[in-house]
Amino acid sequence: QVQLVESGGGSAQSGGSLRLSCAASGYAVSSKCMAWFRQAPGKEREGVASVSSYGKTYYGESVKGRFLVSQDDAKNTLNLEMNSLKPEDTAVYYCAAATYGGPYCPQFRQQGYSYWGQGTQVTVSS
Repeated sequence: QVQLVESGGGSAQSGGSLRLSCAASGYAVSSKCMAWFRQAPGKEREGVASVSSYGKTYYGESVKGRFLVSQDDAKNTLNLEMNSLKPEDTAVYYCAAATYGGPYCPQFRQQGYSYWGQGTQVTVSS
């Protein structure tokens, strides 16, 4: 059974850093398309970063150059390093996994992901 559990959320000052981790069970993270999404209060859920099972990454425009997505095969986790945080990064962050891997991943098409974590809150104060 596939399960995703996020951790690492919390509070940070503007300009600070946080690192999120998504622990996967039931499959190897490097075998599936995976992504991070976020949802701020009153807004729709949006894509943050995605990674294919070939290691190709894709970032949303608002986080490009500040966030880094990576996979840790030894720990079987999907990680999101968030730097130069801004108050507008405040949101609940979710990791998601597709049922397949390969070079053609859903990127930020949410319907392409079948498994979701419960989310972790990130709050950035100015």
